[in-house]
Amino acid sequence: MKIANALTIAGSDSGGGAGIQADLKTFSALGVYGASVITALTAQNTREVRAIHPVPIEFVATQIDTVSEDIDIDAVKIGMLGTAEIIGAVADGLERNSLDKVILDPVMIAKSGDALLQDDAISALRDRLIPKAMVVTPNLPEAGVLLDTSAPSTEDEMAEAAEAIYKLGAANVLVKGGHLTGDTNTDILYDGNGFYRFKHKKINTTNTHGTGCTLSSAIAALVAKGVSLSEATATATDYIHTAIAGADSLNVGKGHGPVHHFHALWSQI
Repeated sequence: MKIANALTIAGSDSGGGAGIQADLKTFSALGVYGASVITALTAQNTREVRAIHPVPIEFVATQIDTVSEDIDIDAVKIGMLGTAEIIGAVADGLERNSLDKVILDPVMIAKSGDALLQDDAISALRDRLIPKAMVVTPNLPEAGVLLDTSAPSTEDEMAEAAEAIYKLGAANVLVKGGHLTGDTNTDILYDGNGFYRFKHKKINTTNTHGTGCTLSSAIAALVAKGVSLSEATATATDYIHTAIAGADSLNVGKGHGPVHHFHALWSQI
């Protein structure tokens, strides 16, 4: 049996709940081998991002080339990039190494509220990476920033935002509805022809650090295994729902704790 390989291109979370660490945990939990390209180092915990240290542009490019020359990559998840220069290096690296099946999570703000993407990088994200994406996965505030409008506040507005982001060049758009009020969380996938809605009952917990990273990397893992995007999204939203449901069984930090990536495995130990 061939094990699928997925690559995450993202920032490192020293607290372990999001970024590269969350992506690799998710890949492993879903039976996929994970490789990584680190774009930034962060000094953070469950309460704050204290410092961000971008990785030199040349080293980002070298990581992409070195991994791609040796490992057959079946899907790529892209997370925190930080600057326009890093976005350019990643876009060039994807082209140079013929990396496709790109799941793009436009990471802009940490759960703590700290900014993770410079303002001048938004246009680079729109122009260089969205057109390369198999799917873009913004949450509501990120959708608003990408479209230079207010964040969607209803399901109808989410659908409109998905269509508008699709017109920027993405093959598919998944707008995540976790910021909506109400008892139900709805995520909306648009493929250019129609909408798919994925609904789950909201879970009352503050331990939701890394939800966006985990969902996008779960989609990447399943796509790497050959699952269709709509099916991968359905399974990934189920996975993050149960990971959130298991989050309170962890005892990590005093702020927004991480979701439980290994809830299914650890329950058997």
